[in-house]
Amino acid sequence: MNKPQIDKKKLEAIHPYIPAAYELLEQKRISRREFIRTATLLGMTAGFASFAAACAGAPATQAPPAAQDTPAAASGIKRGGVWRASMRLQLLDHPARLSWVEGANIVRQTNEYLSETGPDNITRPYLLDRWEASADVKTWDLYLKQGIKFNNGDTFTADDVIFTMKEWLNPDVGSSMLGLLSALESSANIDKVDDYHIRLHLNTGDIAIPEYLFHYPAVILHRGFEGDIVKKPVGTGAFTLQEYAEGERAVFKRRSDYWQMGADGQSLPYLDELIFVSTDKDAGVAALQSGQVDTLYDPRPSDFQALKDVSGLTVRPVSTAQCLVLRMRVDLEPWSDNRVRTALKLCQDRAKILQLSYFGEGALSLDAHMAPIHPEYCERPIPGYQPDEARKLLEAYAAEKGISLPLKVTLATKNDQAEPEISQALKELAAPAGFDITLDITDPGGYWDRWTEVDLGITSWTHRPLATMVLPLAYTEESIGAWNETRWFDEEFTTLLRQAQATLDVEARRAIMCKLEDIMQDRGPIGNSYWKNVWNITRSEFQNVKAHPTAYYLMNDVWKDA
Repeated sequence: MNKPQIDKKKLEAIHPYIPAAYELLEQKRISRREFIRTATLLGMTAGFASFAAACAGAPATQAPPAAQDTPAAASGIKRGGVWRASMRLQLLDHPARLSWVEGANIVRQTNEYLSETGPDNITRPYLLDRWEASADVKTWDLYLKQGIKFNNGDTFTADDVIFTMKEWLNPDVGSSMLGLLSALESSANIDKVDDYHIRLHLNTGDIAIPEYLFHYPAVILHRGFEGDIVKKPVGTGAFTLQEYAEGERAVFKRRSDYWQMGADGQSLPYLDELIFVSTDKDAGVAALQSGQVDTLYDPRPSDFQALKDVSGLTVRPVSTAQCLVLRMRVDLEPWSDNRVRTALKLCQDRAKILQLSYFGEGALSLDAHMAPIHPEYCERPIPGYQPDEARKLLEAYAAEKGISLPLKVTLATKNDQAEPEISQALKELAAPAGFDITLDITDPGGYWDRWTEVDLGITSWTHRPLATMVLPLAYTEESIGAWNETRWFDEEFTTLLRQAQATLDVEARRAIMCKLEDIMQDRGPIGNSYWKNVWNITRSEFQNVKAHPTAYYLMNDVWKDA
């Protein structure tokens, strides 16, 4: 039987680059996943992209583990029930200012995104019906789904999207979206074509626009939003917010007129109620073991060890680009001197730090914010532990400054993941090099209140599907004032990053990424010992649960078999 053939004119009609990507796939120079990711970002439907990949003879990507549920048959779905989660509840006001996934997991139940990046790292339309990109990926046409209502009865239109985008681009709001969308420059580059069609005009090309639209502060707001989502929780989402008490609990009720339909032919969601209980991780583990809650947000490796064999719980692993970044503020002494930054990087015994802090559950890393899971990742040798070389650098710095070693510094971080163990290990590993590190470890709230201000810290960064998405968030001049906690930017780095953002060919983009990784390793502001493994651990009666690499709770079509 002959395999079906693809009409490459149909591919070119979607975007001129897709036929080239298809040829790379046929030549086995890119993977099926890389082709599907590129093609869908350029406007091809995920279904058509998968069909095209099959026509090219590309083997299907490995099926997810059995515990990563697939949608159940309509006859098996049950409606009703309550789902309870243990997760810290933080201060919420303007969603565009969200800096933590915990807050996004609250807001995403009432407000939704234009796109959605799934557990497979493929981005698909959500509130959008589709998108189209110009050949140079400078012009993006966004077409909205029609017939969607907000929970106050108003119709969702382009006015709501444009209002939301203006909030993202308003420096007074302080959104990290400002760094991501720097190529958009201003709201003057947003055109309303009609009530369901928006056109974006970028100053430089950027392949990742659809992925940016699922960045967790990017929820779509009602055009009448006044600055506080708790006071006015108006959105298009499947649940309505009934109660939110910071540090205590949040309660959501099922919305009866939600726009999406379930597999049983009725309106989603399936569950009646969601309840979030604010606890620390130790209390959350105990609550999950005793049945007081049904899931625990972002389990630590120690939690995974304690819960993996508990009857009635299902563990769903997922690969990620999550990490715990050792970050240095380059606008403050001594970290303004690259010799000191490099010396501290050389004090990382990465394998030992991974074992001591994370039970070995991860992959070793460069001192660059690009992960092996990113399609454009450039493989480089992992740097070794070099305390003698670090001491030479510190001695040169100290002689120039007229000071003596050890160099006294304070390392600030929080205590809810593996940060205390990393901090203690680094303190001991850096002592032979001439560092005297004092540890300042607080509860998460105590760190998040000052995370961009401390001169030396360890900050947890969540997963992003593309390296070209995470870099403009934290390592450009435009991101200072939002998420650029190190205050580092570099003219050569920024120029190369803009080139990478506009480069469709993944091999060519990887060549640029090699240079970017080298710059971060040689003169950048961070150390990064490893990339984390993560897990979703939920009571087994809950079906269609998705383990997302960013630890998102996607609850619309979860149902309870009990």
